[in-house]
Amino acid sequence: MSTSRTTGNPGRPHGTMATAVLYAPRDLRIEQRPVPTPSDGEVLVRILSVGVCGSDVHYYEHGRIGDFVVRSPLVLGHESSGQIVEVGQGVSRGRVGERVAIEPGEPCGRCDQCRSGRYNLCPNIRFHGTPPVDGTLSEFVAVKSDLAYKVPDEISDNAAALLEPLSVGIWAIRKAGTQAGSSVLIAGAGPIGLVTTMVARAVGATRIAVSDVNRNRLSAALARGATEIVVPGSDDVSGEFDAFIDCSGSSAAIDAGVRLVRPAGSAFWLGWVQTS
Repeated sequence: MSTSRTTGNPGRPHGTMATAVLYAPRDLRIEQRPVPTPSDGEVLVRILSVGVCGSDVHYYEHGRIGDFVVRSPLVLGHESSGQIVEVGQGVSRGRVGERVAIEPGEPCGRCDQCRSGRYNLCPNIRFHGTPPVDGTLSEFVAVKSDLAYKVPDEISDNAAALLEPLSVGIWAIRKAGTQAGSSVLIAGAGPIGLVTTMVARAVGATRIAVSDVNRNRLSAALARGATEIVVPGSDDVSGEFDAFIDCSGSSAAIDAGVRLVRPAGSAFWLGWVQTS
């Protein structure tokens, strides 16, 4: 999607918009769809940047991730930023023109998990770009106002779209209790592994080991805070870790990683293990 900066009052769009629609594995079509109208409590966002997540790649290549199957045309994309161009009833018109990052998970707000503050565990959550919920690879999307977070001018549109994957790394590091002086082993040096590495470094972890089969990705991990890198099957890892975080979805990496966690340590799974 376009990543140019838009300023001022962008105005209400009319007519149709371009949308990328997945029909089947490797069958992605650009279509014209009506520009949505925001409902009560919603805002209409002109999309300026969308990241490509590993889940988007899986849906494009295989048409499914585990039990989530593309059975009807689906708009992918959930790492998104944009600018509010219109608001629905109950939303301040002062929000028009705001640049925002979009939270892609829409919880019901009524179940026990939501009321307990654990909306990520909502059994009724609707997640953008996950069958059957359309995502944000479109010129415009209507989203709940409280899921569109204002971002400051110093954050670019591309960086704002990366706030969603960054939040995954922050969640993992917080759940693991990683802090100054901690040690952590991260399996997988893709985008999620790299942001998790950066967060671990930011909170003061002193030993950050990152494993991956791709040496180029491992070089990127070193540049972003890893203190050591590991190629499975080639390098040995000594000692134990306070936490293990899997960002690879590899069963072999998970098996090896949990064996290196010290007693009373923590292990967390961020990667998806692909199943048929």
